[in-house]
Amino acid sequence: MLKSVLLSITLFCCSIVFAQDEFEQSLDSLQTLDDVNLFFQKNKKVKGKVIVFNEEKHKTRMATDILKMSVGAKKYDKDNPQRTYFKIIEKNEIPYYKVSCVYLDGTKHSLKDINIIRNQVISKYKEGYEFSNLAKQYSMDSSAKQGGDLGWFTNGDLHPDFEIPIIEGNYSVGDIFTIDIPETQSYYVVLMTQNRKLIKESKVLKVTMPRK
Repeated sequence: MLKSVLLSITLFCCSIVFAQDEFEQSLDSLQTLDDVNLFFQKNKKVKGKVIVFNEEKHKTRMATDILKMSVGAKKYDKDNPQRTYFKIIEKNEIPYYKVSCVYLDGTKHSLKDINIIRNQVISKYKEGYEFSNLAKQYSMDSSAKQGGDLGWFTNGDLHPDFEIPIIEGNYSVGDIFTIDIPETQSYYVVLMTQNRKLIKESKVLKVTMPRK
């Protein structure tokens, strides 16, 4: 009886190891995002998604480790209750931009009044006022609480009519300018707070081995 039980346990453990090895081998075969999409189509029960780790936005130990890894490398998350892996699919350096702004709502002010306010903001900034304080005083959206700071963004993160003048403009740190988006009645005073920066990003497949 005892031998039968031990044999059953041994066979069970071997099946788990085999399934684990097979699972890891399937991960090793994934090289592109197209491979990942096909993998999920064939493995409906597998839970997973592609996530992006950015060296400026993600400062955890996990993110730091992943950003150091090369394309194709895997990381096993031993702290996760399920068997969870991270597989590096792509690594890139993406141009990012950083600005602060004062937003003025064209549905609440006339364009004439908006231009008066914008001229006041620009004049006060050039006189030595902190832009963050001006944003808290004048800006009409939630960014006012952060002193107008929008954080790092890249092409496609924000409204294109806001991004394009910043991305294509030859601006340097400290330059202040205006942006108009009549389509949404959005009007801005924008301060360049950082020069364009290439930031490392890793696209990573996070996948969890299903329970048996």
